Amino acid sequence: MAEWFDRFPAVAEFQDDVYLLEPRLPGISVKIRSGRAFEVKTYRGSLGILDTAGGARGHMESWQKWSFPVAPLSTVSEGPAGWTLVRKKRRISQFLVADERIRAVLAKRGEEPKCAVELTEVRLRDESWWTLGFEATGPTSLLQSHLEATAALVFVRDLPEGIEFGTESSMSYVEWLRLGLPGP
Repeated sequence: MAEWFDRFPAVAEFQDDVYLLEPRLPGISVKIRSGRAFEVKTYRGSLGILDTAGGARGHMESWQKWSFPVAPLSTVSEGPAGWTLVRKKRRISQFLVADERIRAVLAKRGEEPKCAVELTEVRLRDESWWTLGFEATGPTSLLQSHLEATAALVFVRDLPEGIEFGTESSMSYVEWLRLGLPGP
């Protein structure tokens, strides 16, 4: 997967996130990001199915996120019952649309409309997994078209042998973790 994604400029980062899995909070995701931020996301609804010419299919969802800085924790761990530690190595590329063309750029902060694509190697309970996520930001009127243009560019190249992206494996991290770690 890393070789497949390496054709785009990416920023790599490591982080340990701790997700709240119990109690179940339908439509809400809670985590401590890298021991420095308390993050809450709420599900805002489905935007339909993304279906690319490359054969990848996934759910398009709308989420709203709030992030609150916390004093750095000395260590990130499983914590109390109901919390699960997830170690991540993320490769993040951003895609901008300008002059009706889409292009990949190194991830950076900014207010311009963009779509970040994140290929993440996840380490959980001594097992490795891969996740691929798309996050479009900017004016609501541009989100879906920017996401679709980005996905079309990313999936123009065939996926590695044996890898498929379908709607059955398209879900949030919390949903994936609660399902008992199904295959990627």
